[in-house]
Amino acid sequence: MKKVGVILSGCGVFDGAEIHESVLTLLALDKANAQAICAAPNIPQHHVLNHLTQKESVGESRNVLVEAARLARGSILPLDKLQADQIDAAIVPGGFGAAKNLCDFAFRGAAFSVLPELAQLLRALHQAGKPLGFICIAPAIAASLFGGEGVQFTIGSDPGTAEALEKNGAKHTRCAVTEIVIDRRLKIVTTPAYMLARSISEAEAGISKLVRAVLDMA
Repeated sequence: MKKVGVILSGCGVFDGAEIHESVLTLLALDKANAQAICAAPNIPQHHVLNHLTQKESVGESRNVLVEAARLARGSILPLDKLQADQIDAAIVPGGFGAAKNLCDFAFRGAAFSVLPELAQLLRALHQAGKPLGFICIAPAIAASLFGGEGVQFTIGSDPGTAEALEKNGAKHTRCAVTEIVIDRRLKIVTTPAYMLARSISEAEAGISKLVRAVLDMA
């Protein structure tokens, strides 16, 4: 049974991992008879958003690992405890948490950086020839880490976001919500999901294809 690290960034689209994308990833892995090993950094969220009002909950603090444990039903590792030799591949769902907690693209644009412990894990997996999948805005992380290798990726069709990410050397490809972009040379798969999706079924189509592609290369 193949083991796939699923890297979560909290719980909730506006300040953590996108719940639909995370659950669809876990479902697709289970259907493919692969074992998901969830992990998240043990750090404070950048901030907390009230998902009803979409306004910041001033003075409230939450922990990324604790919040992500909700999605993983409690079965989750601190990110710094997950080693590349424990898994065959990794997938990073989107949500604003990917751009706020796993990196700071949401705040710094093209000058952003990736959380060091995540960068270390993903680079180790990449160097070992293990495939990586990135969903929604999470491909920004791939663009940062592997832009120097000319990684081919997608965040859908937003030109401003694509242009900012291409400044690192990455190459953006426009992609429909139900499709994926596979960089077979670097073993990196990306899909737009809720960068474009208008329904959970649209997101599911691309995510399921991404999971299958990652597992095929693992």
